[in-house]
Amino acid sequence: MPILGQGILPPAGGLGTIGFELTQVVRRAFVNKVFVQIYQSTPLMLAFLANNQMATGGVSPITVPVQGNQMTNGQWIGYDGSFNLPGTIPGIQNAEFDLKGYITPIPFLGMEGLVQVDYAVVPLIEARMNDATEQTIRSFTQALYANVSNTSQMIGLIGAIDDGTNAATYGGIARNSLNTQGISWWKSFYVASAAAAPTRDLILTYIASVTKKTGESPNIGVCGFGTWTKLAQDFTAAESYKYTPNSSYTDGTISAHFRAIEVAGVPVYPDPYCPEGTLYLLNTDYISLYIHERAAFELLPFESTFANGQIGFVGGLINVMELVNVKPQAHGAINGLTFIAM
Repeated sequence: MPILGQGILPPAGGLGTIGFELTQVVRRAFVNKVFVQIYQSTPLMLAFLANNQMATGGVSPITVPVQGNQMTNGQWIGYDGSFNLPGTIPGIQNAEFDLKGYITPIPFLGMEGLVQVDYAVVPLIEARMNDATEQTIRSFTQALYANVSNTSQMIGLIGAIDDGTNAATYGGIARNSLNTQGISWWKSFYVASAAAAPTRDLILTYIASVTKKTGESPNIGVCGFGTWTKLAQDFTAAESYKYTPNSSYTDGTISAHFRAIEVAGVPVYPDPYCPEGTLYLLNTDYISLYIHERAAFELLPFESTFANGQIGFVGGLINVMELVNVKPQAHGAINGLTFIAM
């Protein structure tokens, strides 16, 4: 309803008042945009979508050969050059992942189209289609940070980055698989309860622990905003300003604090969907979203609902994907960090 009695508008009233008359003959001055209030940007999900891998069909749509055992044995030799003949050592097996499907139905009523034709401030069908994309991404992100038990949904980081605490098997391979050197090669670096404040020294220790397993450093870290802020406060006391002679502070701007925190070359970002107290250290060379080539935010055609006794149409936004971690040792999950309540 119009808000009367404020600013340049007359007071509200019933039939016969100036305010009532004004509302009958004057249109609203609409802003022809919808400002969405309920979705949040998620840096990790957007990074996965930007760096996705293509999947196709098959009984096991994503089959990844992984080597967990050495396949040759070297020997020291003397002057005569003699050596023991080698035997065949199996070292490769398949990690197999199933794609997961997600559909967002989009309704369009026939009468709605007739009412809005040439008179729509915001076409509802366009708003619904935009909402379908945003709602889909939010659902993916929630599964990314939460799901490990529902095999009809995308298996998230809880199962993908684990040492067997949450997922005894991953990709059909047991987490406790040992190679001939007695190494558990299918486990991630995992801390169940750090029970400590995130500091530069502590995060550095965890980055080094992850890197030690493979010799490759993680290239991104994500945590909740309260956890990230707690970590940032370990840096702020060390902030300093540099003053250049013959210049003044009015020549530019002075910035304080951070948008991303870098520890040992690994940028750590806050993500609104990441559980507080948890830090994931990822190497994006080995963890990706695999999306089916024919079902990547694919808009299904609108079909009539007349057969169901309704004048209207229904379409859908379909996605078929799975999060796949092909080298668990290259990542880490740290839980139980203290954080600032927000």
